[in-house]
Amino acid sequence: MKTTKLLLSMVKLALPMWGWMLCAILLGVAGFVAASAIPTLGAYGLGLLLANSQASLTGIIIALVICSICRGLLRYGEQACNHYIAFKLLAQIRDKVFGVLRKLAPAKLEGRNKGDLISMITGDVELLEVFYAHTISPICIAVLCSLIFAGFGFSLHWSIGLLLLVSYLFVGLLSPMIIGPKAAKAGQSMRDQSGKLGGFVLESTRGIFELLQFGQIPARIEKLNAKTDALYQEEKKMRFLQAQSMSLVNLLIMAFGLAMVLLCGHLYTTGQIQAWQTLVAVVGQLSTFGPVVALANLSTGLSATLGAGQRVLALLEEKPQTEEVTNGNEAQYGSFELNTLDFSYQDGTPVLEDLNLTIEPDQILGISGPSGCGKSTLLRLLMRFWDPTSGSITLAGQDLKTTNTKSLRDLEGCVLQDTILFADTIEENLKIAKADATMEEMVSACKKAAVHDLILSLPQGYQTPVAEMGSSLSAGERQRLGLSRAFLHNSKILLLDEPTSNLDSLNEGAVLKAIVDEKEDRTIVLISHRKGTLGFADRNIKMADGKVLPQNEPKRMQSIE
Repeated sequence: MKTTKLLLSMVKLALPMWGWMLCAILLGVAGFVAASAIPTLGAYGLGLLLANSQASLTGIIIALVICSICRGLLRYGEQACNHYIAFKLLAQIRDKVFGVLRKLAPAKLEGRNKGDLISMITGDVELLEVFYAHTISPICIAVLCSLIFAGFGFSLHWSIGLLLLVSYLFVGLLSPMIIGPKAAKAGQSMRDQSGKLGGFVLESTRGIFELLQFGQIPARIEKLNAKTDALYQEEKKMRFLQAQSMSLVNLLIMAFGLAMVLLCGHLYTTGQIQAWQTLVAVVGQLSTFGPVVALANLSTGLSATLGAGQRVLALLEEKPQTEEVTNGNEAQYGSFELNTLDFSYQDGTPVLEDLNLTIEPDQILGISGPSGCGKSTLLRLLMRFWDPTSGSITLAGQDLKTTNTKSLRDLEGCVLQDTILFADTIEENLKIAKADATMEEMVSACKKAAVHDLILSLPQGYQTPVAEMGSSLSAGERQRLGLSRAFLHNSKILLLDEPTSNLDSLNEGAVLKAIVDEKEDRTIVLISHRKGTLGFADRNIKMADGKVLPQNEPKRMQSIE
């Protein structure tokens, strides 16, 4: 994304706050005028004393006191407005980012670096504060102040006003034009390296036990140092560019300051201006560079922010692979029909090919097959996490692509192989499936998943905190809590991917009995490698190479009593 387009896109997000932005600009202009007036009035008073030692400076002293007080108040007001705008917008941007992530999940987020996403949601969004609090209004303030100060210079002499205008243009724009493009590239690279480092640290933290077990900590630290050094090199480039920018700005200020001294000296010796005007012009020029210096520093100070902004806006503009349907048909309970279904992931690797399948309602369908044959992908397509590459999936005669996404989610419940638990209590983790669930409903669901007794054995029962990602629980305990969610959701269609893979035989039997008991007026799709588990299905199919293999006679449902 080009810098101009990026800036316009970022400014567009701030348009709803234009009233506060205007207030910040006006307060900022008034504040810089007050600040510049202090040394200028001092020079004016000194000039009067040089011309007439009996001159009264009472009015000038009062004006200096008023300007000093106003400068502090105006600066405070400007910063308060700017930061209100910035933090309000950051909250809105975070909300937009999470909204986009929800739409992109899971298809577009599958396989993406989670650490990089965390870096974007936290670090990159936080960096946008620099743009909204310290960029938009300072640019406007610099332009307005330059016109005001140049206008004052023209009132002294046209050549003084012209020199002031030229000096503001050079100081404010030369550094961004020369160093800005390099700084923008370095800033983007720095944010990318920061995201990679964050992802590496997150991955290393999650795999700490494996690294310890296999003695890979030294090798991991070596890689961490390499990535840290890569980030340091990018930061070093940025600091060098900042030093170049500051040096260029200071050189220009000294050069134009000397030019003003020479110009005013010439005008004074030729009688075109008075002594006090000479002092006011020279001192006034040096005291009015503040707004344009701030503008010049944006070329490097803003580079990391622009890199962050590009990453955030790229995410906000990313289109979901599966569009959410809001104005389609309501999902109806019935049979699934999969017709000549083909599916490939983004890399083009085919997963399902020419698949035809009917899933009858009020039955348990068992699916088996070797790993990688497309079983789990099939469940995700039934949930419409992805859309098929070709062919169609219908439910009760309605294509899933024209079915309201929310009603489909309400009708279906899914338990995947990895159960994600959040850093909260067991009760709150269960309520993800049903926010208004009563304790009786949760207890009933947990009993069906054979996890109620375990929960009661914990120190705080259902109020027991769960560590991040459920790391304080075993894989089997997490899996049973995932099943509890599915039972609590009480959906008409239950999709289960290896629901008993981490359970012992006793708990597996209890869970399977609950699944069979839930079969009435319900469709259950059960993926498993265990023949004993599949024995409870009304019908079994076997998959291989993305296809359903020809079946012999259906297997009868076995009794588990």
